[in-house]
Amino acid sequence: MISTKKITKLGVNPISGLISVLLIGGSVALYYTECINAFVLVVLLIVSLLLANAIHIADQWERAIVLRMGKYTGLRGPGIFFTIPIIDKVDNYIDQRVRVTEFKAEQTLTKDTVPVNVDAVVYWTVWDVEKAALEVQDYEVAIAYISQTGLRDVIGKHELAELLQERDKVTDLLQRMLDEHTNPWGITCQNVGIKDIVIPQLLADAMSKEAQAERERRARVILGTAETEIAEKFAKASEQYVNNPVALHLRGMNMLFEGLKEKGSMVIVPSSALDSMNLGAMGGLISLAKSNEQQNAQKTEGGKEN
Repeated sequence: MISTKKITKLGVNPISGLISVLLIGGSVALYYTECINAFVLVVLLIVSLLLANAIHIADQWERAIVLRMGKYTGLRGPGIFFTIPIIDKVDNYIDQRVRVTEFKAEQTLTKDTVPVNVDAVVYWTVWDVEKAALEVQDYEVAIAYISQTGLRDVIGKHELAELLQERDKVTDLLQRMLDEHTNPWGITCQNVGIKDIVIPQLLADAMSKEAQAERERRARVILGTAETEIAEKFAKASEQYVNNPVALHLRGMNMLFEGLKEKGSMVIVPSSALDSMNLGAMGGLISLAKSNEQQNAQKTEGGKEN
């Protein structure tokens, strides 16, 4: 919860403190030296306190709201400024820096009746100090409640999928809604961000299973599409080989060469494929060559051992 305490410095600053100490110390010194009597001492002490209370300092990012007999007279600061004691009053110091307010909506139903918890932040600044001081009692608390109410309204107008997938649109809508309410107060909301969206655990598990099933379906569709494309390519290749036996023969020789180019490899080819590509004799010759090569290698190794 945001604090509703106003920033009232009560005139306590280094300059006023130093002046009050000097004046009070001087008055007491004059009294002890019997230069003044007790009545004058009391008067000097009162004057010292009033003079010290008339000096104020506002930081660079602050503006002071000054009231004279309860009526707004203007802004003061930054830096040192003076007021009339008793008559003037510094009601508040308003910070003009960009500030952040956190807010949340708990167990809020979306358009498709899903309860969600949403944490968000709003970045805002006071651009018109006079309006912020006179138009709204406590603008910080007002912004917090308006942000929370606006977030609940936005959640109720969107489905869960939109909240999860289109956060930018949701935050833009919420920012425009907040600006409409805060601009008359001299405040602008520069940015709204959604920190986190929490959904029920059972719903999260169901959505995870649904996403997994969807991924499996897509994988099977892609696999089926690939098989269809492969079949189409083979069909086109077969059309090239129907009336061109030489090309089919060369293709068969290339296949056998690729399979047998490594030593010790063995290729099992269906007899129907050999007959269709006229590779029966070629396969036998290659097998015989391989067998002779292995026998010669064994004899060579035996001779070396002897």
